Amino acid sequence: MQAASRAFLKGMQRPDERELREQLARLRAEHRDLDAEIVAQEELGTADQLHIKRLKKRKLALKDAITALEDQLLPDIIA
Repeated sequence: MQAASRAFLKGMQRPDERELREQLARLRAEHRDLDAEIVAQEELGTADQLHIKRLKKRKLALKDAITALEDQLLPDIIA
């Protein structure tokens, strides 16, 4: 493969990685926001337990999505 072709293909992969990193940042921010909301709701003492349970479930789903994106960006290398 010619150097120009390799450079083009490498350039094609860059936006995908950038998009993944941006998405990862958004998910991490949402995860932090949910964590803060859960803590605030629990501190109130009068919070709806069903609502808190749903927030925690969403937070866990976000963590799974974050882990999946991290795996795409940094695949395991078997030594």
